[in-house]
Amino acid sequence: MNMLITQDAQQVAMSFLIRQASLIEPTVYAIKYQEIQYSQLIPVDTSAPEWIQSVTYFSMDSVGQAQWFSGLAHDVPKVEQTREKFETGVSMAAIGYGYTLEELGTAQLLGMSLTADKASSARRVAEEKIDQVAFVGDTGKGFTGLVNSSTPTATTAPADGTGSATTFASKTPDQILRDINGQLTGIFTGTLGAEIADTLLLPYSVLLDISTRRIDAVNQTTILEWVKKNNIYTLTTGQELTIRGVFGFLDAAGAGSTKRMVAYRRSPEVLKFHMPMPFRFLPAWQTGPMKFDVPGIFRLGGVDIRRPKAIRYLDGI
Repeated sequence: MNMLITQDAQQVAMSFLIRQASLIEPTVYAIKYQEIQYSQLIPVDTSAPEWIQSVTYFSMDSVGQAQWFSGLAHDVPKVEQTREKFETGVSMAAIGYGYTLEELGTAQLLGMSLTADKASSARRVAEEKIDQVAFVGDTGKGFTGLVNSSTPTATTAPADGTGSATTFASKTPDQILRDINGQLTGIFTGTLGAEIADTLLLPYSVLLDISTRRIDAVNQTTILEWVKKNNIYTLTTGQELTIRGVFGFLDAAGAGSTKRMVAYRRSPEVLKFHMPMPFRFLPAWQTGPMKFDVPGIFRLGGVDIRRPKAIRYLDGI
């Protein structure tokens, strides 16, 4: 008799949890986390089949130049393309939440709805993991991210700041603007004008410094405001350069664990973050005599940099 009562309670609790989960999940998926930046700064590709094991892509470059030509000649100049094949694996990660029979029974008895707190926390943890993989990859999986790939050009800032330092904090506004424009023009000249960076990522501490430091005692314009107006991308295209601060990931990404700046063109043609299966909750299930779990899973790979010359790193800033 007692066993029948327990079984009935478990069945009722499971039914209650399933109904509640169907209400909780849409609320959780609608939450936006401002500190999670990967979706704003890296093109995300979810088009691959959910259970695919790897993604193959090619890094391409073109060489060639048009020449004056006679109609009687046979040696027409040709463009050539170099293609390098890459393959990135796709792996699964999981995080979920759960309840006990007592928690579910109490909620039913009091006529209470389950809160979305546990589900929201699970999704938040998943988003933090995705954000980390997008920016710095995962060494255990062989993934690299946007800020630590080996394929873009990486240089060190000129050591002409105070005391021969390379940091922006030791430099004048003119020197900071020169260093930033050097990265933007480096991409432009390195691709023969085919690419120009539209996005600049800085460590938060560096962004804070240039956003509060005035050009001089007379001019109240901040260095950041001045850079936004006078950078070569804006002067060339008439569009505003996107400048974002990234917390944590850039503070030691440069050579010698120095601070790194990243300049790049934010386009799927340049880079992609593969996520065949975005985070989702699976149906609730009973995992013990009085335990009920709602698993959450997602599948993703590293960041594919398809045009390395459209991304540049500046270290020591």
